[in-house]
Amino acid sequence: MNGLLRSTGSDGAVAIGSLDQSRLLISLVTVLLLWLLRSLILRAVLRQTTEPRTRYAWQKVSGYVAVAVGLTFLALLWVETFRSFATFVGILAAGLAIALRDLVANFVGWLFIIWRRPFGLGDRIQIGTFRGDVIDIRLFQFTILEIGNWVEADQSTGRIIHVPNGMIMNAPLANYSKGFKYIWNELPVLVTFESNWQDAKRILLQVVEAHAEHLTEEARRQVIEASSRFMIFYPNLTPIVYTSVKDSGVLLTMRYLCDPRQRRSSEHAIWEDVLKEFAGRGDIEFAYPTWRVFAPDREAPPSNP
Repeated sequence: MNGLLRSTGSDGAVAIGSLDQSRLLISLVTVLLLWLLRSLILRAVLRQTTEPRTRYAWQKVSGYVAVAVGLTFLALLWVETFRSFATFVGILAAGLAIALRDLVANFVGWLFIIWRRPFGLGDRIQIGTFRGDVIDIRLFQFTILEIGNWVEADQSTGRIIHVPNGMIMNAPLANYSKGFKYIWNELPVLVTFESNWQDAKRILLQVVEAHAEHLTEEARRQVIEASSRFMIFYPNLTPIVYTSVKDSGVLLTMRYLCDPRQRRSSEHAIWEDVLKEFAGRGDIEFAYPTWRVFAPDREAPPSNP
């Protein structure tokens, strides 16, 4: 084994050669120096900034760099000693790849995330049935802060979900934050057939424009930027109110752009303004499912002229 085990004593104990002792000492010193250097750099950076994203990025990048530099140096240091094990290591690696295929898939998924960047820290995503904000990316899994589920309007549930990186290779991924950074939201308002639905529609349009019209220009710029990477085309980005008829009345649907994280707050503000506007109108009433019963023995049906 090229001198890894140099000699055997009279009592049968294995003695390590002086060259290998020096390599072990150098390896230990290298690991300690890299750990100390990383700690000093992180301490200096963390003193200069309190921004969570920057602090997290420095911690992750410095760790990756330290490990990469350390492994490269140790490999060069011990290459002569372990050269005779090349065949053995190859066979061992093949066996481990089969036995640990899930870990290998998660590692490949991590490489894909780092290389293609389908999402990053802080992005709001949905993968499979899981939805949330990405708060951590590691070698074998990434972590999201869950939204939705039993909570309305995509707000946080407070639960942290750890997702294997390999899942990104075989599950659909939706990113709320990359490319076009807004989502379309719709608020349906149902008024009775007897209501003045034309005025109701005008009021709703004024309300939704007051809350969302300012996003139109920014959204248009983002569509132009995203079109260089994706086939995204929206002919109309301004708020609009659509009209349709349902069993219980006239349905007026407000459609507007909003930030994914502001969906519930925008609905809250818009609904409050709608309720205030409708409160002073006697000719506009909200509709809801009702039953009308006709009793022939009490009331005769109207006769046709």
